Amino acid sequence: MTPPATPSLPSPYIPRRAARSLFVPLRGLRYHVMVWGDPSMVTPETPPLVLVHGWMDVGASFQFVVDALDALGEAGGPPRYVIAPDWRGFGRTAAAPGTDTYWFPDYLGDLDALLCSPGLGLQALPPIDLVGHSMGGNVVMMYAGIRPERIRRLVNLEGFGLPQSTPDQAPRRYAQWLDQLREPAEMRDYDSLDAVAARLMKNNPLLRPDFADWLAPHWSARNAAGRWAILGDPAHKHVNPALYRKEEVLACWTRITAPVLWVEGDQTDVSKWWGNRYPRADFEERLAVVPRLVRHLLSPCGHMLHHDQPDALAALVAGHLGSQPGYTT
Repeated sequence: MTPPATPSLPSPYIPRRAARSLFVPLRGLRYHVMVWGDPSMVTPETPPLVLVHGWMDVGASFQFVVDALDALGEAGGPPRYVIAPDWRGFGRTAAAPGTDTYWFPDYLGDLDALLCSPGLGLQALPPIDLVGHSMGGNVVMMYAGIRPERIRRLVNLEGFGLPQSTPDQAPRRYAQWLDQLREPAEMRDYDSLDAVAARLMKNNPLLRPDFADWLAPHWSARNAAGRWAILGDPAHKHVNPALYRKEEVLACWTRITAPVLWVEGDQTDVSKWWGNRYPRADFEERLAVVPRLVRHLLSPCGHMLHHDQPDALAALVAGHLGSQPGYTT
């Protein structure tokens, strides 16, 4: 009798080129940054490529896109210096002591400091290429209008912004914030990395198992109890007491001089986040103020575009940046 075949385990994901993990001082914080390459790769045609992640994500999350860009570069593209920080209070960048609220201007301040950091060799380099996902997409769009001379090319990956607010919402928002401060937020932990990977796939059904397994130790770390805790400060769950001012945001967007690539997934449903408070027509009106814009839709793809379609996304990014960048160790 032939014994039953032993099911084969899926092959682990192995990066084409692993990043270096650096810590640099930024605005009083010890900022964690993933780095591929070094400043010697920089030319006017191949400036630094900076990738900034979204809410409850980490810089390492861009590994799959970096690898896809590497594959494109095998045809002979120029090498690129790539940088992906962990925002404050995410990943391995710790929160400032006593932090109980995160303010959006701090992300702008951190990005500006990052681009002047001697530890990364960016302070004397030409304008950069900048990519932002979700919350990071909102940051880069504002930054590109505030410091237009620093950005050569810009990519916004589903940085939709937030529903328009009105002054009458302020009392209730402040009260909600004060109530949340009385009861500190908590982050769930897990008994194993497999459980973390399973949670990632539950959140995103399009996530490949090997991607989830690779991401799990970058998204989590053992806590004092020996369990795996997500690397995000629970204070990120607190509502921001400052209202989102659409008019101020669009004033920044109108000053963007870099060509902008907007990419979204065909399965993204913003109504799950905001219901009918942010209709698509409102977003289309906002995007229309961007002076130089190209749009693309990826399919099948949800909000985590850099996980769901890294190869297709890399091709779009490479085209927008004017080359198919390759990478060297």
